[in-house]
Amino acid sequence: MFSKNGLYSCIVFITIFLVSACGPEHKEAEKDFNQEKVKQQFVKANQQVVVKENDEMDYFQKSHQMPFIKTTSGIRYYVYKASAKGDSIKTDDIITINYVVSLLDGTECYSSKTDGPKKFTVGMEDIEDGLHKAVLFLKSGDKALILIPSHLAHGLLGDSKKIPPQSPIMYDIEIVSVKKHPNN
Repeated sequence: MFSKNGLYSCIVFITIFLVSACGPEHKEAEKDFNQEKVKQQFVKANQQVVVKENDEMDYFQKSHQMPFIKTTSGIRYYVYKASAKGDSIKTDDIITINYVVSLLDGTECYSSKTDGPKKFTVGMEDIEDGLHKAVLFLKSGDKALILIPSHLAHGLLGDSKKIPPQSPIMYDIEIVSVKKHPNN
């Protein structure tokens, strides 16, 4: 009835038809499943990094016996020399700080002694989000230590210079001046 080539062609045609008929819906469901699975893996990996960094900051705090205050964002700060009369810092204020940025193992990365003081508008400039959040707890004239987890500092990649990937950092800062925004 069918020749060998005709039967072979018929089987190939039916196979192609069946695969193409089921293909798009199956591939879409597989794509959604794979995206959700990858997303869950990233969330789990990030949670593990947060736990690891929190443990590192706990260890730093305990070993140095400093009464850091932990914020809801994971930043920790310790005011070791409070200003008696300084103004509180608010978003949009322009502040100038002297600073030393180091890793938790004590490795110094950056300093105002070599790079000059930082002057920035709180909440607006392109610096670590954690620094913006932390200075809101301080006043003009305060000297403080600030521990910033990597997700609020330089993240998964570091700064490609002196701060390695996934590294919490410590700022030792002095708020030199605060210029109030007209609306504050």
